[in-house]
Amino acid sequence: MNLTLRIFWVLTSFMMTTFCWAQKSELKFNKDGKFKIVQFTDVHFKYKNPASDIALERINQILDAERPDLVIFTGDVVYSAPADSGMLQVLEPVSKRKIPFVVTFGNHDDEQKMTREQLYDIIREVPGNILPDRGDVVSPDYVLTVKASSNAKKDAAVLYCMDSHSYSPLKDVKGYAWLTFDQVAWYRERSAAYTAQNDGQPLPALAFFHIPLSEYNEAASDENAILRGTRMEEACAPKLNTGMFAAMKESGDVMGVFVGHDHDNDYAVMWKDVLLAYGRFTGGNTEYNHLPNGARIIELNEGTRTFTSWIRQKDGVVDKVFYPSSFVKDDWRKR
Repeated sequence: MNLTLRIFWVLTSFMMTTFCWAQKSELKFNKDGKFKIVQFTDVHFKYKNPASDIALERINQILDAERPDLVIFTGDVVYSAPADSGMLQVLEPVSKRKIPFVVTFGNHDDEQKMTREQLYDIIREVPGNILPDRGDVVSPDYVLTVKASSNAKKDAAVLYCMDSHSYSPLKDVKGYAWLTFDQVAWYRERSAAYTAQNDGQPLPALAFFHIPLSEYNEAASDENAILRGTRMEEACAPKLNTGMFAAMKESGDVMGVFVGHDHDNDYAVMWKDVLLAYGRFTGGNTEYNHLPNGARIIELNEGTRTFTSWIRQKDGVVDKVFYPSSFVKDDWRKR
């Protein structure tokens, strides 16, 4: 690890201990019943490469403009060695603002001479992270709960964060990996537990990971589906479908799924009443991109199955949508 950055984190950790600044591990709706998330995705950061400067510039700009309650990085954060130094430099703007954050990995993060385990452990050292201890797991799936504004003990919303892995483990199946049956079972179990805890009513929930589900292509190709935003490429989804979308639909809690991976997509499309959405490519010119770099913002509304989302880029906000109203057809024939 770069010596200067290592010294920075040691000193920061010491200052946190000395001045008793408590890492914000509890997420909570504010007094107005709002909770704001910034999704950064595909930063593709190359350490000491000028092409990545614009990524840091945009991250800083968006954090200042939006002042989120939580930041979620949905994969492909680093794109060159040294991966540890690159990861720390990307996380530093969030950490120094004392904003809670988490990271889910993409298919490129562990290709820079460091494993997922090593990167996860490094992220866990950064002030502000709210990742769980991974134990013996390479890169765990985890749940974040958002507490009610008036009751710190009551869960009011759920955020599922998952590792969508990298490439197909089967020689005769090309392309990207899929969420495993174990992960589908993990999601079902936790969803059922939160529903039971909430008197049988599913809590409003969102899901975040890197590689899109195969339903993204199914939805985008359906002429009756409402799609808002930009679609310039086919979703690079796995060739096998293990049923995560079906599990979410049956469980009834997930309102929206948010991914990255495909740099020229930032759309949101309604499919079976679940919003399938992309973040906006956040990186610089270290990988292909034809959209201004930026981020997706999601603002949850307490006590309802609604949220607002928009893209923030250098020159402001674009593609603001409301779930579910922006994705419901106006059937004039029934008026």
